[in-house]
This record gives sequence, structure tokens and C-alpha cells, in this order.
Amino acid sequence: METPVKYMFVLAFLASMTIAGLNRVVGTGYYYGPCGKHDIEKEAEKLEPCAYAAQHRRAPVSEQCCTVMEKKVKNPACLCAVLFSQTAYNAGVRPEIAVSIPKRCNIADRPVGYKCGGTSFH
Repeated sequence: METPVKYMFVLAFLASMTIAGLNRVVGTGYYYGPCGKHDIEKEAEKLEPCAYAAQHRRAPVSEQCCTVMEKKVKNPACLCAVLFSQTAYNAGVRPEIAVSIPKRCNIADRPVGYKCGGTSFH
């Protein structure tokens, strides 16, 4: 009598796993962060042309940096995550200075007032 109960339990378990698989149960492996499917550290690498301007408030901002930044300001949460990433930290980026780059590039649609850490975009 015990053996059929064990088989029923195993069969029920396998059936529930199959149903869960068919319904595509989403676990933490499918979590997307502030940059969607994009890795924050890889997104930070794209801001390499802005590294010097992100360290020095009065440094000129290159045209290449402004081009990259113009794309990034469309998602301020991602930009903020990138500015506080390990890659940015290792590059010497100072987020309190980096948030001034969109203004220094004269980007009209910048996220003015958006809070990034303890700093707001200008």
C-alpha cells in the first residue's frame, strides 16, 4: 500500500512541474533591473568617453560623450544605476559631477530634478 502512495506523490510532483514549465513560471533569473535586459556594468562601459568629464566639473565634455549621454538620459533610472556601478567607481566617476554632464551637453530633454543617489540632475 505504501508503494502506490509514493508513486502517486512522485507522479503529482512531476505533473505540477510540467504544468509550471508550460506556464513559464518566472523566477528571479528573469528579473530585469533599471536598464531592462542590459547589464549595468556593460552599460557603464559605454560611457567611457565621459570618464574625464565625470571626474572634473570644469572639464570640457566631448561630442562623443554628449552623443552617448543623449541616449542614456532617456532612461534616468538606468543612467543613475550606471553612475553608481562598480565599473564607474573603478573609472573614478564622481556621480555628483556626472549628473551635470547632460546640462553641460545642452541636452534639452534631460531629467532635471531626477534624484540619483543624494544628487539631482541639473
